[in-house]
Amino acid sequence: MAVELLDSSPVFADSMLACSEALNEFVDWDLLEILRSGNEELSNRVDVVQPVLWAVMVSLAALWQACGVQPAAVVGHSQGEIAAAVVADALTLRDGARVVALRSTVIGRLLAGKGAMASVTLASDTVRERLTPWEGRLSLAAVNGPSSSVVCGHLDALDEFASTLEHDGIRVRRIAVDYASHSVFVEQAEEELRNVLTDVSPLPGKVPFYSTVTGGLLDTTTLDADYWYRNLRQTVRFEETVRELTRRGHDAFIEVSAHPVLTVGVQETLEATGTRHAVCGTLRRGEGGARRLLTSLGEAWVAGIAVDWSRLTPAGHTVQLPTYAFQHQRYWLDSTTGSSVDVG
Repeated sequence: MAVELLDSSPVFADSMLACSEALNEFVDWDLLEILRSGNEELSNRVDVVQPVLWAVMVSLAALWQACGVQPAAVVGHSQGEIAAAVVADALTLRDGARVVALRSTVIGRLLAGKGAMASVTLASDTVRERLTPWEGRLSLAAVNGPSSSVVCGHLDALDEFASTLEHDGIRVRRIAVDYASHSVFVEQAEEELRNVLTDVSPLPGKVPFYSTVTGGLLDTTTLDADYWYRNLRQTVRFEETVRELTRRGHDAFIEVSAHPVLTVGVQETLEATGTRHAVCGTLRRGEGGARRLLTSLGEAWVAGIAVDWSRLTPAGHTVQLPTYAFQHQRYWLDSTTGSSVDVG
């Protein structure tokens, strides 16, 4: 997960080191050791993988910014909001580490092993209708796009629900977790979550923060313990928030993560609104190094997002590309207004 960038990007490495130092106050493992070890058993624990993902997202955002790409706004999906809040300067790095580390520890202790989650290719209204037989046992966890939703709840109920959908030819993909965020299960952890996060001190953000809890622009001074509980308990209103961003004129989206799981939902949402758009990822599963990063920067550049290439080659210089035979020439017919032409 981005481990190659630790050796190839000083900006990424410095940010990860800062995240590691911030996390050390709240965890008993070392971020950089986890990344380099490749220990799957340990890194699959929710109280490890969520803080690692947070650090990677924060550090990839720093890398985009170091390449001249500054955020006009931020939006996060579920735990991604913790990273978004840090990028917006609405949470200090220490408070971001506090929220992601302590909250994931509570999830691992109180919620792990009690639930399951799955993504389905259905609109949210249809999902709500089809969940009726499992009311109280299953919940709509997230709405990611016009035909992309996440369902969570009791494992046996989710098995039944998935079997019903698959029988009807609807695609269902299990999410590799053993807990059910954004469900009634979370209420079991409400008191403890509020207690462990009581010292969080949110700040006025320097970048507009769009909340997938409320579905719109949010005053970041409200990102307190109560907010981070609701972030884990309520349905993630991602599609609605992306629509609000487009309504306010935003049409270029970069997913800053180890793998672009949300770009499809964003593209579907923008297409549904008729918005001309650019949607880019950063890294991909199995592609966590400089080559993938440069490819993503190139994709962003082609899509019209300004990249400061000089920052990537501080000791280099630009050269003119060689000319070629057809430069500055065209080979099509001049306009023949008022007459017809035999194209043969």
